[in-house]
Amino acid sequence: MNYIIGAFKPASNISITFSDEKTRKKVPLKKENGQTVMVPLFQSQENIVGQISVEPVQGKKIEHNGIKIELLGQIEMYFDRGNFYDFTSLVRELDVPGEIYERKTYPFEFSTVEMPYETYNGVNVRLRPVNSHKINWYVLKVTISRGYAGSIMEYQDFVVRNYSPSPPINNSIKMEVGIEDCLHIEFEYNKSKRRESTGSGANTHVETETLAKFELMDGAPVRGESIPLRLFLSPYELTPTHRNINNKFSVKYYLNLVLVDEEDRRYFKQQEIMIYRLEETS
Repeated sequence: MNYIIGAFKPASNISITFSDEKTRKKVPLKKENGQTVMVPLFQSQENIVGQISVEPVQGKKIEHNGIKIELLGQIEMYFDRGNFYDFTSLVRELDVPGEIYERKTYPFEFSTVEMPYETYNGVNVRLRPVNSHKINWYVLKVTISRGYAGSIMEYQDFVVRNYSPSPPINNSIKMEVGIEDCLHIEFEYNKSKRRESTGSGANTHVETETLAKFELMDGAPVRGESIPLRLFLSPYELTPTHRNINNKFSVKYYLNLVLVDEEDRRYFKQQEIMIYRLEETS
């Protein structure tokens, strides 16, 4: 029985480390199994540098047809599971065919990598670094190619966040809703929603998620009354607005104003807002 169990053990241990791993900021990433791990944070145009370590299991050697590392950016739709759409794909060959008898390391570098889309995990889609469960994601993938024995692969996720300058014009948001000849309200905020759409045409899937609700008034309004409101975004897991990412999905944010009269009739007004990410200041 011990022989049978040992037959299915991996022939080698592979580790992927970044050269600045000790100093680079790490952020939480939720895996497909529900666990959260801390992974390195990058942004577009950065250099991704590190080394691969391959160590055969004691007493064994690795015969291989070559070793390579790939940097992949992929989109996966939950309604199309198993099919990945690559928007970034870079390859570095690390070793020619041969044999490995003891621990061996391989440096790698991807210079000024274009990573235009942020890591994103949605309801129907994930933008991924490759091994986790997201809509839009990035990953380093090491492959030790072997023939009949089957290839050995190892993955290292990382997160990408890109920052934008403040827009030159950032007008206040005004929405108006009212009951004819009875009540008129001019509003500058209320309920925030996020809407995710994936696919196109007949295959379009739309999911709407309510992020926060606020009751602004209960009772009879007073003419000219002003109600101050401030909405803090930090408690919510927000992403920047995504528009038609690789022709696969969009993420939009809206403010909804709802007016309910004494007969429980509802009047709605909706305004799209754009969310962007500013670089954090220390």
